[in-house]
Amino acid sequence: MAAVSSTILNFSSSFRPTFKLINGRFSNVKLVSFGMPKTGFPSLKSSCLRICCAAKPETLEKVCGIVRKQLALPSETAVTPESKFSTFGADSLDTVEIVMAIEEEFNINVEEDSSQNITTVQEVADLVQELIEKKTGEA
Repeated sequence: MAAVSSTILNFSSSFRPTFKLINGRFSNVKLVSFGMPKTGFPSLKSSCLRICCAAKPETLEKVCGIVRKQLALPSETAVTPESKFSTFGADSLDTVEIVMAIEEEFNINVEEDSSQNITTVQEVADLVQELIEKKTGEA
């Protein structure tokens, strides 16, 4: 697991990394991307590289289902990894209920500190995956 969250790394053509904080914090890496001028490496066909450390697809699918059920969302409402709970009209009580349903479904315990920073479906899925891996590592 990586140790930087919601952080964008920008590399200039001299490859000196500059860090840009999103939401003013560092924790688990969610996405790292950088671009470079196409003239720098002519053999590269793309000027952008994205690396995403995410939960397993089955974990993400279960989390999406739990969010849909807890918020009573109609089937035509898209629930994506980038979906924010606030977009669906969820308040803090709804978020607590989602976390409780997640704990029950995955048989894990989410610490209060961790759950306070959750705003998107992907963040929940990543946290669940991390807790599952810790739990199986201890067993």
